[in-house]
Order: sequence, then structure tokens, then C-alpha cells
Amino acid sequence: MLMIRAIIRPEKVTEVLARLSEAGFPAVTKVDVVGRGKQKGLKFGDVYYDEISKEMLLMIVNDQDKDTVVNVVMETAKTGESGAFGDGKIFISPVEEAYTISSNSKGL
Repeated sequence: MLMIRAIIRPEKVTEVLARLSEAGFPAVTKVDVVGRGKQKGLKFGDVYYDEISKEMLLMIVNDQDKDTVVNVVMETAKTGESGAFGDGKIFISPVEEAYTISSNSKGL
């Protein structure tokens, strides 16, 4: 199992969630986050934005589903043909175990 964390622009969340659901991955946790990437924030005139609002989507998937989920997020969250700074990042980590509390069952 793998945990996929996708940090994306807030205006792309609805579209990404819809595409993930269509692809067979409806189980997602969404968290409002703030931060900055390599661009170190944004500056418009005299105003500097050190922290930028983003959304983080958390998904646990079977190893063989990783490429499908990553491709859906990459294609849907990108702005424009070649994308832009601030479109987001995807992080993938191993998950040793998962349990469903209501049924006391192990696994997804």
C-alpha cells in the first residue's frame, strides 16, 4: 500500500476529485494547507505573500494503482499546456498497515 499526498491549487480540487472518482478512487481526505514552494511565495507590487493557500489530498492505494492515481492528478491539476509555478507537488510514501475501525478489518 502507498500513501499519495497531492498538494494542489484550491481551484482545481473539485475537478481532481471528480476525475479520481471517475477513475475508481473515491476515497480521499482533503486538508486545507498553506505553504510555499521553490518560488518562496509571491510578490505583487509592494505586497508579498509568504504563505499561499493550497489543498492537500491524501489517498491510500494499492501499489499497482499508483501510476493511475498520479497520472489523473497530474493531468487534472496542471494549469495550462505546460503548467505553471504553484501547480503543486505529489509525494508517495509506503504504508505498512491499514485498519478499518468500524469492522476491525485489516487492509484497504
